[in-house]
Amino acid sequence: MQFAEVAVQNVRGFSPAGRFALKAGYLVLKPPTAEASPLAGLSLALLFADGRGGDASFLTPGAKTGKAALTFVGVDGVTYRVLRELGGSGTLHRMNKATQQAELVSSDSSEISQFLRGQAGLPPRTTFEQVYCLQPAQLPSRRPRKPAAGATKVDPKTSGKFPSLASAPAVMPAEDISAAEAKLRALEQELVGASEVDQLQFKVDGLSSQVFDAEQRLKGTDGLKAAISDAEAAWRAAPTPESLGLPQDILSRVQRYPKVVAKRDDALARLNADRDAEAEAVPAQVESLKENRVFWAGIGAGVLFLGLSLGLGFGVDSTFRYLALLNIPSFGVAAFMALRYVDEVQKASRHGGKENRFDAREKKILDEFEAEAAPLRMAQKALGVESLEDIAPTLERKELLGARVVELKDQLQAMEADPDFVAAVTQRQALKEQLDALNAELTQKGSYVRDIREVEREMGRVKESIALAKAPPAPAAPSADGTPAPVEALEDPSPVLLSQAADVFTTDVLSVQGMLKERCLQYLTALTDRRYQGIEWDKEGRAFVLAAGKRIPVGELPPKDLDLYYLALRMTVVEKASARVKRPFVLEDVFTGVEEVKLPLIARMLKHLGTLTQVLHVTGHPGFAQMADGTVNV
Repeated sequence: MQFAEVAVQNVRGFSPAGRFALKAGYLVLKPPTAEASPLAGLSLALLFADGRGGDASFLTPGAKTGKAALTFVGVDGVTYRVLRELGGSGTLHRMNKATQQAELVSSDSSEISQFLRGQAGLPPRTTFEQVYCLQPAQLPSRRPRKPAAGATKVDPKTSGKFPSLASAPAVMPAEDISAAEAKLRALEQELVGASEVDQLQFKVDGLSSQVFDAEQRLKGTDGLKAAISDAEAAWRAAPTPESLGLPQDILSRVQRYPKVVAKRDDALARLNADRDAEAEAVPAQVESLKENRVFWAGIGAGVLFLGLSLGLGFGVDSTFRYLALLNIPSFGVAAFMALRYVDEVQKASRHGGKENRFDAREKKILDEFEAEAAPLRMAQKALGVESLEDIAPTLERKELLGARVVELKDQLQAMEADPDFVAAVTQRQALKEQLDALNAELTQKGSYVRDIREVEREMGRVKESIALAKAPPAPAAPSADGTPAPVEALEDPSPVLLSQAADVFTTDVLSVQGMLKERCLQYLTALTDRRYQGIEWDKEGRAFVLAAGKRIPVGELPPKDLDLYYLALRMTVVEKASARVKRPFVLEDVFTGVEEVKLPLIARMLKHLGTLTQVLHVTGHPGFAQMADGTVNV
């Protein structure tokens, strides 16, 4: 699980409006003022909303409405976005990976909580708050003290005069009353200036909100402009006959192509019919004259009768001379066969010529068809379509896209001509001018002015320190046996935290102690300069530290050391838990009272945690920003 983006509008501790992208690793979030941004509290309000409107406490003072949204990637790898109107309703959206569009999951608070627990891998609220969120109020030194065993009751007459450390744990009696009073006067003057700046800032926030609303109305055309841009790009990229080097009449060629095919088939059919008829009129084979027996029989008979007539007719009897007449029909038969052979040879010769003409006709028919079909095949290849029927729809798509562009532009023109849109343009310009004037006035007030609430808190602490110095507390009443009353102890945070860790690791508290002991001791010894040599927990989870051979309950440690122990235990739990499931570790500015020399060490520890999971640290201290993997101005 990882936070991806936080978007706010009129949320205290943040800029008036903005969207802040969050990345993995150790990330420092720098608040716009001295007041720390309540990122942990806001995350809890968004992720665990009960629908009762308690999140309205995060509204910027003076603002009527506010919004906050948190985008995160769940353990299932899906991106979710929780959006809430502070003090009002909320929705949960899920990003569809196939369409890359946000889909509404639910707008019911209970359904959203159940869905996030079941699908996105969100832990219970108590676990997320006690393990993965670290706020200043969670530090043991900020919690009320509990009376030690055998402590005497507080006198009700004096309890109101001297506030306990539970109500003012960080306030000590002033060492120099005059210096404290001088500081109080300076703070009163600073409060006057801070009040002026606060009023100006209030006006700036209000104008910024109005500018944001006007820009949101104007951004209503952004989607249409993007659609026009996409449609124009698609129109320009759509193929045309000119761009593909095709004939201008390619579409008409496609339309008449079936007729061209039919014409070719008819012509070939007629050609084949003529060829078959011609083949039937010509003998299959012309018999050679040399092999014609009738021809040779006629020649032989003619020669025979001619010889008889010459040899016998003149030498024996004149009657044989008439035999010479028989050679005439004999030679006539031979001549007839010869003439018949010549005629057949001539017919075969004429058939060969006609066959050549048939081939020429067939070639002409095919060439004419190819001249019509070649551009279509070229278009089919250039367009990458499977059939000739797809050519026309593909080429006609440009005309359809052009009509779509004109339609979208008409819609945009109608939206921009709307009176509300025109008024928003004018209003935004006027608001920006007023905002620039107020920002210039703020700049004249000084480059840095503390928040009025911070000045008031410091004034309260100074007044209380002066009061404590002027009226020191009465000595504690002795116990029944005369011994001094025991000092109130701070609460041991270990049992609650170990119990939550046991839930995270799905095991018992004793097993969790074995998992955390060594690493927690390493963190503690580093943070406390090795003042403590060991850590022990009893079966209920109560913690004891070993120092100088003594076994000390952690509740009796000095407040600063107890905070360091708590920090060490929290970082250990997060480090071990991140090896199983990654969830963001959100820290608000909890290191205000820590010694400056220890801050680089703490920054290195947080940077190490950033290699295991996402660490989001809200602080304006420059030392942490230098060590972080990235910074975000919120």
